[in-house]
Amino acid sequence: MGDSYELLKSRALPDQRAAIRAGDYCSHTAGLGQGYLQANLAIMPETHALDFMRFCQRNPKPCPLTGVSDTGNPMMTTLGRDIDIRTDVPAYNIYRNGKLAGSANDISDIWRDDLVAFALGCSFTFEHALMRAGHRVWHVENNSTVPMFRSNIDTVPAGPFSGKMVVSMRSMPEERVAEVIEISRRFPLAHGGPVYWGDPAEIGISDISAPEWGDPAPVGPGEVSMFWACGVTPQVALEAARMPLCITHKPGHMLITDVAEDAEVPVLRFN
Repeated sequence: MGDSYELLKSRALPDQRAAIRAGDYCSHTAGLGQGYLQANLAIMPETHALDFMRFCQRNPKPCPLTGVSDTGNPMMTTLGRDIDIRTDVPAYNIYRNGKLAGSANDISDIWRDDLVAFALGCSFTFEHALMRAGHRVWHVENNSTVPMFRSNIDTVPAGPFSGKMVVSMRSMPEERVAEVIEISRRFPLAHGGPVYWGDPAEIGISDISAPEWGDPAPVGPGEVSMFWACGVTPQVALEAARMPLCITHKPGHMLITDVAEDAEVPVLRFN
């Protein structure tokens, strides 16, 4: 997978998405889609869609809503010229009655006419800007998935949706923290600036080497742990809602859209 990841990073976005759709690439998307917005995914029956939209509206930091499909239509027409939400994510998690029931690389066989797909911006988007500014992003350099943790920060409930905020962690040199904050703030559709930096215990994380999702990443001498709101937060809320069926992205395995990475609103510009 390491060789295919390095090869895919060097290719254009249409080729990256084609490889994902064909099932030739099923791993994380950190470092892919340079220049374009990446998105988390939540798919659910229309009966729960309005409450979930309220949850996103009330929690814009972990749930920056970037796109919503028409009911029963798997094409995300506002996010790309040819994005099929059933095939264009490298890996999906399938929940039944609030429990993880399995994973898949294609959900065409379980798609239904009553399903609505939500896309929520992802912090992978601003990592390209960090790297262009000379910041090292450990999980991109090491072909791994960013570490993610359940924090003690409450979200604002909406209907059956509630839970703690999930955060992603990147360690940065102490003297460059202010610069990292300023860069990430430029990407409001990708969680914007961090929600916290410093001692992880202050936000309920007891062991930084044991993320609940993703892979461990070191915090070196002179570095500070920085935490951004994470699009896995809805997965916690979806578990609480206990819907008969819900589908999400597998953490770290995102939808790469055709929306510019620095867009303030998710608008496509067709030439």
